[in-house]
Amino acid sequence: MVTVVVAINILISFMLLFVAWQVWQLKKRIALLSDRLLQYEQCSHNLLHNAPENIYLGQQNILNLRQSNQGLQTKIQQIRQIVSLLLLGQRSWGRYVRRPSSLSGKQQSVKSVKA
Repeated sequence: MVTVVVAINILISFMLLFVAWQVWQLKKRIALLSDRLLQYEQCSHNLLHNAPENIYLGQQNILNLRQSNQGLQTKIQQIRQIVSLLLLGQRSWGRYVRRPSSLSGKQQSVKSVKA
């Protein structure tokens, strides 16, 4: 009977030793995972700690570009209006002013066709 109890105790001891070894292996894996996560956190912190400043600076640059673009758009609109007025003036001037060289050229070509 004593041998059966000793054998069961030895069996239980080996099982507990195996469980302890598995827990120890799990502890090593968790420590490795923890170290890796800390490294990832440090890298992401190094990358992103200036992000709010950079975002704010980018927003300011975009605002400045929009304001300068708005000024350029008004200048482009004014230039288009001036060009359209010049073209309208050129067309109007061409209707009221006869060009003698173009009329004489047409008359000569009509005379040469009749002859």
